[in-house]
Amino acid sequence: MTADLKNDVNRRVAALFAAIDDYDEQKFIAEVDALAAELPEDDADGIFHRGCARDSWGHSDLAVPLYARALEIGGLTGENSRRAVIQMSSSLRNIGRAEDGLATLLKEKDAGGEDHLSDALDCTIALCLSTLGRDREGLSLVLVALAKHLPRYNRSMGNYGRLLLEG
Repeated sequence: MTADLKNDVNRRVAALFAAIDDYDEQKFIAEVDALAAELPEDDADGIFHRGCARDSWGHSDLAVPLYARALEIGGLTGENSRRAVIQMSSSLRNIGRAEDGLATLLKEKDAGGEDHLSDALDCTIALCLSTLGRDREGLSLVLVALAKHLPRYNRSMGNYGRLLLEG
């Protein structure tokens, strides 16, 4: 398999997801599965895309094992590795395993590195915290994440978010 094929499949899957509202569930999942099938059976990106398709239609229970398998295989392209962690953790929360999701997310956060998915990571951590009855910690994370994007009050909102953990 060539890197060009993998990049092409990833590009076409992204385009399919951009048009998800034009599909019904069965057709969408079938289309993603067909694209993923162009890659070898044990390709982490193909397995990840299959998980994403099911997750997008509310089938967290079917998505979790696919995300876990893709992460176990390793070698996910670009941001797919971080996305797999975030999405699997969110799905774990959805199926009643918020503690497992939180542990996975915190491990990812501790690994360091800020990128364009860092705020999504924090928001998913906040959802897990809320599910576990730790709303104040979750709200703190969300306020700090949001503060960076506000047109004004960035410093104040960031400080208020951090102060929630002190109060």
